[in-house]
Amino acid sequence: MAASTPKPRWLKVRLPGSPRYHDIKKRARQLRLSTVCEEARCPNIGECWAGGTATFMVMGDTCTRGCRFCAVKTLKRPPALDPFEPHNVASAIAELDLDYVVITSVDRDDLSDGGASHFAACIRQTRTLAPKTKIEVLIPDFSGRLEPLKTVVDAGPEVIAQNIETVERLTHPVRDRKASYQTTLQVLENIKKLDADRLTKSSIMLGFGETRDEVLATMRDLRNVGCDFLTLGQYLQPTKKHLVVSDFIHPDVFQEYEQLGLEMGFAYVASGPLVRSSYKAGEFFISRFIDQRSP
Repeated sequence: MAASTPKPRWLKVRLPGSPRYHDIKKRARQLRLSTVCEEARCPNIGECWAGGTATFMVMGDTCTRGCRFCAVKTLKRPPALDPFEPHNVASAIAELDLDYVVITSVDRDDLSDGGASHFAACIRQTRTLAPKTKIEVLIPDFSGRLEPLKTVVDAGPEVIAQNIETVERLTHPVRDRKASYQTTLQVLENIKKLDADRLTKSSIMLGFGETRDEVLATMRDLRNVGCDFLTLGQYLQPTKKHLVVSDFIHPDVFQEYEQLGLEMGFAYVASGPLVRSSYKAGEFFISRFIDQRSP
């Protein structure tokens, strides 16, 4: 499908403009924080920020990998980490009184632990300054290494996500060559081995030319490693330099995947054209799910 093909009506959203949206944007600027909501040009930014959820991107705004679906900048050696970032992120979360926050990051293959200790510091600072906020982390794969993963698990976020992004056949060229379908599955499995009660999550983008059977096989692979939550959404080309959209998936197909995912045993499936891995409606459900599990 050509990049100039008009988007279908179901992909149109309102421009953001609520007071809470502007508060989050202003405070993020003041603290020099990056939000993946903006970096990834998420279509749900207005809805999520107005509803009290946000996704902060730590370890800078420059990635060591160059996935062909992603709008984030890339360099082999990005700038050094900001030692004040964990405190700044936690301060923003506390000041904005966020109910549920997702902390994610660029990949930092240049760091000895992939940035795991920095991630853990962000989690612990948030626990201290915003103890009522539920924390989900969307982590790098740490090249499949167990020790950095354990550092994040031990920090105690409620949910740990690692996105598989696409079906196995399309992993390359969609993802960077350093990324691997099997590595993502291994990361999700290892989280459960390190802490069987830790909730896990992953995400699949559609519109790269995958088949229905491939999507279902990917969903089964995720369930086989104990993945609890799943999101499926439509890939949208961020710039002309990125992969072209192969097809726009109809909302009815997303609804079918949602039902089939629940039948497979996922505790929750958020599936729709505008769904992203960090998605307000899903986070509301996950928050309630966590509350119900608490003693």
